[in-house]
Amino acid sequence: DRRLLQPAQVCDILKGVILVICYFMMHYVDYSMMYHLIRGQSVIKLYIIYNMLEVADRLISSFGQDILDALYWTATEPKERKRAHIGVFPHFFMAVLYVFLHAILIMVQATTLNVAFNSHNKSLLTIMMSNNFVEIKGSVFKKFEKNNLFQMSNSDIKERFTNYVLLLIVCLRNMEQFSWNPDHLWVLFPDVCMVVASEIAVDIVKHAFITKFNDITADVYSEYRASLAFDLVSSRQKNAYTDYSDSVSRRMGFIPLPLAVLLIRVVTSSIKVQGVLAYVCVVLFYCGLISLKVLNSIVLLGKSCQYVKEAKMEEKLFNPVVTATPGKPAGKQQSTFKSTQGVSTDENGSTSVTNQPVHQKENMPSLLVTSNSDQFLTTPDGEEKDISQDSSELKHRSAKKDLLEIDRFTICGNRID
Repeated sequence: DRRLLQPAQVCDILKGVILVICYFMMHYVDYSMMYHLIRGQSVIKLYIIYNMLEVADRLISSFGQDILDALYWTATEPKERKRAHIGVFPHFFMAVLYVFLHAILIMVQATTLNVAFNSHNKSLLTIMMSNNFVEIKGSVFKKFEKNNLFQMSNSDIKERFTNYVLLLIVCLRNMEQFSWNPDHLWVLFPDVCMVVASEIAVDIVKHAFITKFNDITADVYSEYRASLAFDLVSSRQKNAYTDYSDSVSRRMGFIPLPLAVLLIRVVTSSIKVQGVLAYVCVVLFYCGLISLKVLNSIVLLGKSCQYVKEAKMEEKLFNPVVTATPGKPAGKQQSTFKSTQGVSTDENGSTSVTNQPVHQKENMPSLLVTSNSDQFLTTPDGEEKDISQDSSELKHRSAKKDLLEIDRFTICGNRID
């Protein structure tokens, strides 16, 4: 039977319903009581709480992505498929509960940051910002592969965007308390700049030394960009099951629903809408946001197509990558090398990148942007195999996986081998 709605449309409806339900549930959470409760704690205790919240946010994001994926798959699976699991409504209930709890966790983070902004001696804010420099010590002196660096880059992007939203929430709450006095905005401005500048400076220094110590060229970031662009372009095909933003955010371990719930809750409570003219302005502002979203998606899609074309990854859009079965050596995969295309094909004619012998690797043009440090974006997965018997320089190496196949579990957990 032909579905009334496409799978991506069903997922969008579920997101909208979850957003509305959690928004009304957030009205029962008292922000003022939470603020005064946190403000009464000591500086050291607040510093510990803030670090614990960062770890909890990363862990609950990894768990929440599985909950949402289970809901989307349950709601969009074929009707003929025998249900060997609980139905849609239990999954939906768990998804609502997760988004609500995650939104509360982010609210506690924003409240702690707000207390730091409003402290008299700014010592708490300074201690919190020094935590970013501790991050350099924990990552610079570790060994990084190219894919480990890719995971860290995605995690940094997510963390930076989340911090920007938290700063916006803090500014909105403070401006509301001072009756939207523009003079108070200039009081907040230096602290906001300090938080943003420290975050950017730490990321620059961290990535600079990681690439230096691990002999990774700067060209690898072009490969990362091409990989994210490939995710965005491939999710805009007709057979895509989710929106284009889901594919990229899933790779980064970013879940926008809790942030959206909290931001809408804070905006609606901070800005009072009274009168017909005010409602007209709200409607016009909403239409402007929709237009901006459409324009943004068009620009992103165009730039992504450009990056995919520059990286020569168009063939992967139509010929999915075939990887070796876990536990089976890649050499047992039946493949032939076509000199005209430079791409090995299996018996079904699908393009294979990861199943190629090493001595053919140099003759094949890379489907990604080439780098001096490595021909492919690969990551070890724990399986040891013989690369070559002839060369004495090549030793046992880990089996490789394509960068595009790094799962969200590794990214959300930010696991570094």
